[in-house]
Order: sequence, then C-alpha cells, then structure tokens
Amino acid sequence: MPEQNNGNVILKIQSIYNSLTNAEKKVADYVLENTESIIYLSITELAEKCGTGETTIVRFCRRIGLSGFQEFKLNLAKEIAEPETSIHENISFNDPLEVLVQKITTENTLAISNTVKLLSMNELEKAVDAIINARKIQFYGVGASGYTALDAKYKFMRLGLNVDANLDAHIQAISAVSLTDKDVAVGISFSGSTKDTVETCRLAKEAGAKVIAITNYARSPITSVADIVLLTSAKETPLRSGALTSKIAQLHILDILYTAVAVRLKDKAVQELNKTAKAVLNKLY
Repeated sequence: MPEQNNGNVILKIQSIYNSLTNAEKKVADYVLENTESIIYLSITELAEKCGTGETTIVRFCRRIGLSGFQEFKLNLAKEIAEPETSIHENISFNDPLEVLVQKITTENTLAISNTVKLLSMNELEKAVDAIINARKIQFYGVGASGYTALDAKYKFMRLGLNVDANLDAHIQAISAVSLTDKDVAVGISFSGSTKDTVETCRLAKEAGAKVIAITNYARSPITSVADIVLLTSAKETPLRSGALTSKIAQLHILDILYTAVAVRLKDKAVQELNKTAKAVLNKLY
C-alpha cells in the first residue's frame, strides 16, 4: 500500500527527485516542464512523450504516494485549477448569466466541430459495415459512458437491430465472452483507460467479436484492443470527469453512426422506424 500523501504533488516530486530511477526521472522532468498539459493526456500518451513504459508511469505515481495515474491527474488538476474556474473550464464565478450561456455553448459547439475534424471516414465506413453485418451488437461503458451506451442501445434498437447494453460491469463481462465472430462490441470510454470497459472489450475480442472504440484518445488502452477507432475531441479534466461536453461529442459520433447505418439500410430502416413509432403511439396524448 503506497504511503498516502496529501501535500503538493509538484513539491513532492521535487523532494524525492534524486531517489528516482533514470526512467522515473524522465517522467518527473516531463511533468515539471509540462504541468498544465498533463491532465489532458492518457497514460499511454504520457509514456510515449517520456520515452518510457506505462508501468513506469504507474510506478512513478506510487513513488509520490498515489495509487495510480488517474489519482495523480486528479491531484494535479486540483493544484493548477484556479478557484474561480475549477467548476467548469473558462467559467468564472463572476460571469453574468448571458456570458455563462455563451461560454458553455461555445465549448460544446467546439467539441462537436473538433470531433468531426478528427473523424476518419475510413474508420466510420468500417464501423457502418460491421454493424450492418453483425448478428448482435453490444454497447459497453461505465459511469457517464454507461448511460451513453444505453442511449445508443435505444437508438439502434429502433432500426430493428439486435442490440443490448447493461450498466453492470459483471453482466457486461459475461455478455462479452458469449459473443462470436459474427458480433460487434462497441466500447465507449472518454479516457480510453476505464479498466472495466477495456477489459470487457478485450474479452469480446478474444471471443472473436469485432471491437469498435469510441474514445477521446488515439493512444490509450482501449485502442490497443479495438479493430475500429472513432475519435472524439472534447476537453475534460479529472475534476470534470463525465462532463456533458464529452458526452455531447460521444453522442454526436453515435448519431452520425446511427444515421449512416439507417441510410444504408434504406427501406428496411424506414419500415422498422415506422413499426417502433407505432408501438409507442398510444403512450402519447
């Protein structure tokens, strides 16, 4: 069990610097020189920038009394965040309502436009083909991304596709091992480092399923097990984990994917949409 440290992370790094290994010093040097950018990196990206392995990053975090990289980023974010902007990037407690509305709108709009710039048409085409030809499609995610997975399930269900999603990580793992090479698993994780989602996608891949990852980080654990990667582009610090900006970017990708599948299905999609619309017609006044 690492020694718990509630002090300043940067001061702690400086205080133990001489006792670090050469590999750990590479991490320390990069962190000290690029403190503010660290909170936007995945563990894989940081390892690449430092020229070390991911295990070195984890070991470095434990040397300063933290359990791992995510706790390290959270503590670092707390230290560099100004009090007036710690609730929401670019938002001040002194902002009038109309300014607050404009700032959030700009941030969310930027997340969508930047996501579109990152979206690979080749990867999107492969994802559409995989979903159309799948016997079954499983959407996986936990936390805020779990509810995004549920949104995706309800949306694709209306096209008459055999889809499912469940918020329980144990049920997700059980469903993953029952997939075959005729199935598709869609893993949704902003960080790409969510252990449950990455592990579930790995199980699905081992079972033979094609894995689609929707993530913000091209270099992250989930992309290493994915066959197809659809990238989002939204800023999210550990202090704002599960922020709506990242969810909006994920939903935008899923809406594009859903619409592209519907267009390819043509008449079948129209028939299924009409059937599902009629099924809930009497639920409305």
